[in-house]
Amino acid sequence: MATFKDFRNSVKPNWCPGCGDFSVQAAIQRAAANVGIEPHELAVVAGIGCSGRIAGYINSYGFHGIHGRALPLAQGLKMANRDLNVIASGGDGDGFAIGMAHTVHAIRRNIDITYVVMDNQIYGLTKGQTSPRSAKGFITKSTPEGAIEPSLKPLEVALSSGATFVAQGFSTDIKELTALIEAGIQHKGFSFINVFSPCVTYNKVNTYEWFKEHLTKLSDIENYDSTNRELAMQTVMEKEGLVTGIIYQDTETKSYQEKVPGYAQEPLADLEMNLNENQFDLLVKEFM
Repeated sequence: MATFKDFRNSVKPNWCPGCGDFSVQAAIQRAAANVGIEPHELAVVAGIGCSGRIAGYINSYGFHGIHGRALPLAQGLKMANRDLNVIASGGDGDGFAIGMAHTVHAIRRNIDITYVVMDNQIYGLTKGQTSPRSAKGFITKSTPEGAIEPSLKPLEVALSSGATFVAQGFSTDIKELTALIEAGIQHKGFSFINVFSPCVTYNKVNTYEWFKEHLTKLSDIENYDSTNRELAMQTVMEKEGLVTGIIYQDTETKSYQEKVPGYAQEPLADLEMNLNENQFDLLVKEFM
């Protein structure tokens, strides 16, 4: 059985010292080992941004896609090879700006993949501009007088889009974050996991200390029920999204793959096509 070390490779991350993404990487590696996945049974698909580099830092199949397109790639990969455990990852800019439409539609499809968003409320790779997750009044190079737009609320978007698994973690709490990713991998359907991963270089507002003062663990809320969507939405709104834990999980709704008519049990990547030369030529002509 694979261990945490088996998911390490020789590539050294070049994130800034103290970046929350280090903990997210470690949590993914630990979660994969804890649920019994082998490196060749895992694929990590990433977008663009500081967090997009994570696909190259884990010993598994990896794909570094283009900006905002991690989810289409991950969904196609899962549809072609249902035996793979697929984790898509990216930052709040990648997932909630250029990739927002893909995020919403992946959620509503309920394809059996896990999406881990490293949310630092800023564009870190391009040297500190306001992102969709930056708070109103947030001052950066792109909003020197303060952002005039309110921040996007990803948990409310996920819940209202029909998500069957919604969770949120904090990069300093690697034990809880690992457990959330484990649960996400084991969930049969689309798992949305937002992670507060502070940018220590460009975001001097939403720091580790700030989150420690403002976050509430759902496990500390008496009688919280993660199977109650209405309660989940109410709690998220009351706490302004500053909660950690499994926010909502629906284990009854079938995944996309289970609902597609004629979807083969055998991975499509393993099916023999048995095309002769004439059939192949005809197929190619359709695309010319």
